[in-house]
Amino acid sequence: MNNGASPSMNGSGPPEPFGDEAVIAQMVNELFPGGFGGFDPPTPDTSPLAGLHHVGPAIPHGVPAPPAGHWVAGDPRDTRLPGADAVPSTDFISGLNRTFDPGNIASWISEAVHEPAALTGGDYYFLPQQGEAIPSDPGAAGGPRDVEMAAVRDDFPALHQSVHGKPLVWLDNAATTQKPQSVIDAVSGFYEHDNSNVHRGAHTLAARSTDAYESAREKVRGFIGAESTEECIFLRGTTEAINLVAQTFGRQNVGAGDEIILTQLEHHSNIVPWQMLANEKDAKLRVVPINDQGEVILEEFARLLNPRTRMVAISQVSNALGTIVPVATMADMAHRQGATVVVDGAQAVAHMPVDVQTLGADFYAFSGHKLFGPTGVGVLYGRKSLLEDMPPWQGGGQMIKTVTFDHSTYNDLPYKFEAGTGTLAGAVGLGAAIDYLNHIGMANIERHEHALLEYGTEGLSAIPGVHLIGTAAEKAGVLSFILDGMAPEDVGRFLDREGIAVRAGHHCAQPALARYGLTSTVRPSLALYNTFGDINALTAAVRKASQQAR
Repeated sequence: MNNGASPSMNGSGPPEPFGDEAVIAQMVNELFPGGFGGFDPPTPDTSPLAGLHHVGPAIPHGVPAPPAGHWVAGDPRDTRLPGADAVPSTDFISGLNRTFDPGNIASWISEAVHEPAALTGGDYYFLPQQGEAIPSDPGAAGGPRDVEMAAVRDDFPALHQSVHGKPLVWLDNAATTQKPQSVIDAVSGFYEHDNSNVHRGAHTLAARSTDAYESAREKVRGFIGAESTEECIFLRGTTEAINLVAQTFGRQNVGAGDEIILTQLEHHSNIVPWQMLANEKDAKLRVVPINDQGEVILEEFARLLNPRTRMVAISQVSNALGTIVPVATMADMAHRQGATVVVDGAQAVAHMPVDVQTLGADFYAFSGHKLFGPTGVGVLYGRKSLLEDMPPWQGGGQMIKTVTFDHSTYNDLPYKFEAGTGTLAGAVGLGAAIDYLNHIGMANIERHEHALLEYGTEGLSAIPGVHLIGTAAEKAGVLSFILDGMAPEDVGRFLDREGIAVRAGHHCAQPALARYGLTSTVRPSLALYNTFGDINALTAAVRKASQQAR
């Protein structure tokens, strides 16, 4: 998928990594054939400048901003130099995020090609700041929203470090994501200024912390399309959320001889709680198989559904294979049999827009740490009518209205399921992460990651001895593979020495890997801050490992 910006120097695909001084100099000359003083760009559809906006003749930086929607030279919003921050999907010169100013043009060129240069006038092309609307065609008005993903890396401090003397390439996002500075600041700011327990406090800090906590809940509601904040429960993560449903709704509604349907793709957190319930209630687990590509076989799902089906528990995206499961279709099929649908959304919410109502989810669970938020916080969405009928899972403070030694009455939603002091700063950090993602746009993230996935699939497939595991037509950013002659754990250690962080093991999805006769794979996984350069580094390192294994 392409968002309108060509990712390569020749329009044929993402660039190879650069580092040689002569190569950089050649690239700058290709980008600026007439120098900075005589800009003569190639056509927008095929050049690396596609998606940038032509702002006309250069005039001194710092002039008053033009009216909104008008892009002219000197607009303070147009303050990015060509480089990793401005040329879509290229990272040939990383870290050069400079404001467009005559005083630093010479510095930029000097750092790029080790030669002095100066700004002499002419026409210039710049990428607008994040979130600004730009035309798909430089001569057209309006057009789709576009965001330069490479610039996002600057927001994540953990990415700017070296491992074993090499720049860190973080491709372990399915395990956990790195955190943007805005999330880090939100958490530290809460502890620095607003730290107090929420609700019922009669002082200013209690009011501020309560406002921040409930504001985060409203952000969650909007992010997943829930009807009400009463349907959004803060918990420790996906695992606790699924256990809550199994131990409350499940205990109420599953009896002897009833059936619970899972898929072969499930994470252990969406298997073990249902096993425990089935053993307790003398119910049966039924498993929908997957095909060789890692796709759920819908015909088998339809065959398994029957009037005894009480629960259907499915992942929206497989953490081991990246398969995107047709949840909406399966939920509709399940509802026709009167079954309740529980969706594990841990691997979906960071990669694509999610609307729980469109999906048909009765319950939906996800974790903050996979969504660029803090660890130790997550969310359970449940339809209000179901949550109201469910008993509490844990007892204690917050979840009660009145308590005597003879009897207790329980609090309203969502607090009935939030016993004790929650992860307050974590919830605030999760709200900040949602703000960050909304600013970029989930549709933009989905397009960007899909392009990376296609490029990574092509690159890894071309390496002798590499076998991709999970090749579904509909996938999110997971590139599981095995390498002939080298155990996955050894490949993981080899990549670590190259500065590349991946997961190697069973990924808490042993049944899914057993389908392929495997106990482990190497699992690079993508996020919004990854680049084609990261994929190039991965494929180069895997190729090196392949040569060593042979």
